[in-house]
Amino acid sequence: MKEFLNEDQEKAVIRAIREAETSSSGEIRVHLEAKCEQEDPIERAKEVFAELNMHETELRNGTIIYVASEDHKIAIWGDEGIHSKVGQDFWDDELELITKYFMADDYETGLREAVLKIGDKLREFFPYQGEDDINELPDDISYGDDKDA
Repeated sequence: MKEFLNEDQEKAVIRAIREAETSSSGEIRVHLEAKCEQEDPIERAKEVFAELNMHETELRNGTIIYVASEDHKIAIWGDEGIHSKVGQDFWDDELELITKYFMADDYETGLREAVLKIGDKLREFFPYQGEDDINELPDDISYGDDKDA
């Protein structure tokens, strides 16, 4: 199977995550897998969110972008802290943005742009808290069982 992101593209998405988390206490993760274990990708995104302990951020401001590449399913799940600030319309807009790029087979740009827009909202509602503000979650992309996703 063809890789969803090559090494350089993966590094670019990770750089976007780091940039998006700059000046914010929020956390963003991207999770890729080939097949979605659930009919509804939002249900799978919530499962992965829990598996990655993203609900344990102090301000409940973690966000996951979930992609099942072979099933052509994507979802975004934001914890209650960020969701209560931005509302469902924001997530729908970000899904639309990702979908636009994915339809053009530009997966890297779709992920990067969405990550950066989410980062803007995190900075707006959850600014950097000073020296005690630590990166609570890894910035790397997480993968399901099939790393080629």
